[in-house]
Formats: sequence, C-alpha cells, structure tokens
Amino acid sequence: MDRLKAFEAMLADIRKQEEYEKEQIDRLKAEGREKTASYRQYFGNRLFYRKIMDKYREYGLLD
Repeated sequence: MDRLKAFEAMLADIRKQEEYEKEQIDRLKAEGREKTASYRQYFGNRLFYRKIMDKYREYGLLD
C-alpha cells in the first residue's frame, strides 16, 4: 500500500470512529449517564480524533 492510500484508509477509519464515539456520547447523554467512565472515555476519544482532524486541516490535507 502506498503512502497516499494508507493516509486515505487511516482518514476513513478516523472519521468512522469519530462518528461512532459521537453516537455513543449522544446515547449515554440521552440516558442521563454523563458522569460514567464510559461517557468520559468516549468524550476523551472524540476530543483526540478531533485534534487529529484539526492537525490535518492545519497542514492542508483536509478541506
């Protein structure tokens, strides 16, 4: 796999995981479970993925 294909695969995976984390956060929030360890873990993960995406934008790799 060349570098561009590897980047595109990683980007797709990050976007998919970021969406999954958002869905889990929304579900836990709807259940009133904002103070659980699971909620906090998903929230932390989502911040991490968002930071990666921001870095890609900073370098002009994303729109």
